[in-house]
Amino acid sequence: MSAVGGTGDLPPGSWPRLHDLARWVGTWCFAPLYRLRVHHRERVPATGPVVLVANHSAFVDGPLLFGLLRRRTVFLVKQEMFAGPLGWALPRIGQLAVRRGAADRRPLLAAVAVLRAGGLVAVFPEGTRGVGEVAAAQHGAAWLARTTGAVVLPVVCRGTRRPDGAGRRWRPRVDVLVGEPVPIPPGGGRAGLAAATETVRVALAGMVRELDDVRSNA
Repeated sequence: MSAVGGTGDLPPGSWPRLHDLARWVGTWCFAPLYRLRVHHRERVPATGPVVLVANHSAFVDGPLLFGLLRRRTVFLVKQEMFAGPLGWALPRIGQLAVRRGAADRRPLLAAVAVLRAGGLVAVFPEGTRGVGEVAAAQHGAAWLARTTGAVVLPVVCRGTRRPDGAGRRWRPRVDVLVGEPVPIPPGGGRAGLAAATETVRVALAGMVRELDDVRSNA
């Protein structure tokens, strides 16, 4: 495997074969750990630029989605994860480091290039940790979609986080719900970006409630 200068749907420096191998491993490695149910996976576009926006309640959410989406995916990952062995592996499978709270446009510009080449970029909005509720969304996802014309696809995952005070769980049920594409409202400037960001936030919050209802009635 060798580094490349760019493959369109992956950033420069990625190793496409390593990315595909990691994604293949991700398709089956969680089966022994979870009773996994994926709802409406067919809604993930097979081709074309997509900004996937997902809630984030546990560390495993990212690796889980990485293997489930059935196409190459570039995640915006917090810089702190790029340490030790992961610091070597993550860039080579095409993941982008983001410094939270820092003015660094490089990962966003790299994501723009991926989207303009027809790729898929995944973003975990800020405020979706803890209990996994959607409290706020970063402007990044909406900005990427408005800049590139990409489809915004909301995805929510429930069941990966162990409840507070709970002991070790044996193959807990995990549900992933893929939503319908979210139409981004027109309008430029900060007001337009704020409106688009709120649209994404509301869509994610509604899907969290929808999936919780599905789980409670199962």
